Amino acid sequence: MPVQAIAFYLLAFVTIAAGLLVVSARNPVHSVLFLITAFFSAAGLFVLLGAEFLAMLLVVVYVGAVAVLFLFVVMMLDVDFAELRQGFVQYLPFGGLIALVIAIEMVMVVAAVATNGAAAKNPLPNASPGGVPNTEAIGRVLYTDYVFFFQLAGLVLLVAMIGAIVLTLRHKPGVKRQDIGKQVARTPKTGMELVQIKPGEGISE
Repeated sequence: MPVQAIAFYLLAFVTIAAGLLVVSARNPVHSVLFLITAFFSAAGLFVLLGAEFLAMLLVVVYVGAVAVLFLFVVMMLDVDFAELRQGFVQYLPFGGLIALVIAIEMVMVVAAVATNGAAAKNPLPNASPGGVPNTEAIGRVLYTDYVFFFQLAGLVLLVAMIGAIVLTLRHKPGVKRQDIGKQVARTPKTGMELVQIKPGEGISE
């Protein structure tokens, strides 16, 4: 068996196993870590397919930004995980039914497209025409024809980041918070005190 086939089956197994552990892990922090593992394995699959740009995008955007954002939100929010587990068990049959329906639809669509669908009638053209590298070809299309959607996706991520920050800034009784206005308006007179110490004497509180 060639090395590429071994790498494909290994990465595919790790991706599926990590995806199952994301939804079955009891600790939400562990779920995020398994999600990062699934992203890295999927990026390896993209590399095997020759889509280096998509692999880099998956690691930089999803692992470096989205997954880390999830991790910070889970660790900083005061969430009652016992209540969440009860709700998960309550809605598990309905959620499993919906997941089964979606999986059947995806299999039917893939089978239809692979046999006599659009992919069979109109095969994909060369992704890198004229000897242009894969990353450069995607960049030309992304920053010309789809630049508006690219900027819109960036705004969506910005709104998500602001929402996560707002959720972590909830006021809690008995917890001290920083007052940015007072810190900025602080002067040297209020921020420090010069004490004249005589030789041979200590400082009295």
